[in-house]
Amino acid sequence: MRIVGVGVMVLLLASAATASVRLIVKTDGRKVISNVGFGPGQETNWNWLAKQHDRRTRYDDLIDKYSEKYDVDPVLVRAVIQVESNFNPRCVSNKGARGLMQLMPGTAKRYGVTAVHDAEQNIKGGVHYLSDLLEMFGDDLQQALAAYNAGEGAVQRYGGIPPYDETSTYVDRALTVYYGKPYRTQQAVSFAGKRAPGKKLRGGFGSSVAPVTAALIPGMRYLGTN
Repeated sequence: MRIVGVGVMVLLLASAATASVRLIVKTDGRKVISNVGFGPGQETNWNWLAKQHDRRTRYDDLIDKYSEKYDVDPVLVRAVIQVESNFNPRCVSNKGARGLMQLMPGTAKRYGVTAVHDAEQNIKGGVHYLSDLLEMFGDDLQQALAAYNAGEGAVQRYGGIPPYDETSTYVDRALTVYYGKPYRTQQAVSFAGKRAPGKKLRGGFGSSVAPVTAALIPGMRYLGTN
């Protein structure tokens, strides 16, 4: 969504783990942080994300290598990296997550990642973690992605996607990239989103999965004011 209006100044801040973050200074002097929106002339967040489906980068060999090793669809791995860091290996979130797959210090340690900004170590650790989450949650994509964002404990505690705006938005964004079409958790309960036994997750819409036909109307989500 473009930020428009007389007297509104938009300053680009450092990227967060899951989105571009902007500081909007309103005419009355209030400062509002938003994680929705790109620069003037660009498409909506959701349409742009959908076009990043299976985005090819210089990290393809590493993604394919560890996706094969840990039995995860490389298309899903690319979707996670897209929404986590936009393929920036130097990315650091305001919560301390780092690298391409935005590993928190505890997660990096758990998976033996000693150089978190090293692309290969980060991808290896992130894909291994994602694989474990898929197994933990019975290959349910929504829950596995929610756990990647909020932690497996939160998903277990709530029996599904935790009631956090950040997490539900994260899941929608990741699955928008993964399927190549705007995805909304509340409207997509019928999505299969699971692996057949012994097979990898497949990207795109399968014959048994209906696309979301309801148009998304992205709005600016307020994260805080001061």
